[in-house]
Amino acid sequence: MTLADRIDDFLAVLREWAAGLYHGLVTHPAYEKIEKEAEDTEDTFMLACFPDAFGIPSPVSYYTAELLPYLESEFEAWERRMWDRGSMLERKGEQYHF
Repeated sequence: MTLADRIDDFLAVLREWAAGLYHGLVTHPAYEKIEKEAEDTEDTFMLACFPDAFGIPSPVSYYTAELLPYLESEFEAWERRMWDRGSMLERKGEQYHF
């Protein structure tokens, strides 16, 4: 193995390490925050459409029930998430390290 090959191998490992470091320090936390915010928005939409699942009366339940076949695959997971999660204040507080 020549010196040039060893230098190329070292640079390749260094690039891979630097890319992993950048992803771990910069991009991954941003992706996590975006995913949590998207999940919160989706949960809010589902709660607005199906408040009867949690005992909240809604005058538009008759109309939002028509959406159920389209949202069936997400409904069970959403309901489980809503029952398992803490309060919204706890969830938002952990985002800001309270």
